[in-house]
Amino acid sequence: MTKLRLAIVGAGPAGIYAADIILKAERTFDVSIDLFDQLPAPYGLVRYGVAPDHPRIKGIITALREVLDRGDIRIFGNVRFGEDLTLDDLKKHYNAVIFATGAIRDADLDIPGIDAKGSYGAADFVSWFDGHPDVPREWPLDAQSVAVIGNGNVALDVSRMLAKHADDLLPTEIPENVYEGLKASPVTDVHVFGRRGPAQVKFTPLELRELGELRDVDMVVYDEDFDYDDASKVAIASNKQVMVIDRVLQQWRQRDSANNAGGTASRRLHLHFWAKPVEVKTDAEGRATAFVYERTRPDGEGGVVGTGELREVPIQAIYRAVGYFGSPLPGVPFDKRHGVIPNHEGQVLHKDSNERVPGVYATGWIKRGPVGLIGHTKSDAMETVRHVINDQASWWQPVDPSDEAIPALLAERGVAWTDLEGWHRLDQHEIALGAPHGRARIKVVPRDEMVTVSRGE
Repeated sequence: MTKLRLAIVGAGPAGIYAADIILKAERTFDVSIDLFDQLPAPYGLVRYGVAPDHPRIKGIITALREVLDRGDIRIFGNVRFGEDLTLDDLKKHYNAVIFATGAIRDADLDIPGIDAKGSYGAADFVSWFDGHPDVPREWPLDAQSVAVIGNGNVALDVSRMLAKHADDLLPTEIPENVYEGLKASPVTDVHVFGRRGPAQVKFTPLELRELGELRDVDMVVYDEDFDYDDASKVAIASNKQVMVIDRVLQQWRQRDSANNAGGTASRRLHLHFWAKPVEVKTDAEGRATAFVYERTRPDGEGGVVGTGELREVPIQAIYRAVGYFGSPLPGVPFDKRHGVIPNHEGQVLHKDSNERVPGVYATGWIKRGPVGLIGHTKSDAMETVRHVINDQASWWQPVDPSDEAIPALLAERGVAWTDLEGWHRLDQHEIALGAPHGRARIKVVPRDEMVTVSRGE
């Protein structure tokens, strides 16, 4: 019987779903899968890209855990592709590789002053409050007034974490240093800016509704933003999600705090629509002092045009949440403009010729860009897996496809990799840390400590 030795690089939802789908697929050959990740723990953005007060999304981890705990997928954590293991290594030991490395960098926002002191990418902030081992443990939270640019779920996550009182995060798995940092924050106002209108936002109704439930935080919306054009009215009437979003916003308009009419909370979260970023103003030391935006209006075709009216909001910090961007991988084609691996339905293509690269595949955000929710990742993986199965004639012919080859290679290179048993150890350790405090878990943050616990050393 033909055997498929498959490497998958990236142990987030995209990589785990791809492994699960190929193991369950109807096929005429035997499959063995090794899953590699640069982090000592699996689950990717579900562990390190979702706000800690989102237990429902964290529930996806339960489904991912069930896949890994079956025991038919080997995990090699704390292995950096391109350093500890190269594409040439994979060709010697596997028939094919699927890259599922996601998109974790912030997309750029090209306006004057965006590099000011006090200007940050949302992805970096999310990594900090989620205890990612590879980001600094300190975060400057010294601003009273903050701007967040973007109208997607990440913008709402960032805004909620900035505005929420730190004590209300204690039941979650928030790391200790993050709790202390947020508790000392002097923030009073968080301003969220989107260039289109309330009927064109990208966030989900659930995310929006959660904002309005924050303790001691007033939601501030502005009547001038709700003069809907015909396209917006049609969207509200025909799309259930848009209808619910509009209903939530209209309820907020009735509150005393709307339009700054006299809320009593110690913090305010302002939603500004029809606001196109123009400039971040700075002082003599290069620190952010104000955000300048241009009022926009609908163009009648679902987009917006500028009105020429400029407005300025005093701020001391600004976060851009305008999308994630993929990172290039050594030896793998990369589209710098879109931040993805060039591909046709997951089959990786040479950048210049558009010809297929045999044995190399992509799935998830590194394949299609950072769009869609985690559920979209399954159908995405199915498409890629179908090609892996059908491309048998062009698989690599490895010189040593044995199960022992990779552990021996990593040991020879001094790589302290972690396995599934190690992840169980770390998982139990974190849960035990949280138990005395009535918390789900307390994340271990330093990489070397994660590795030591995982390896039982």
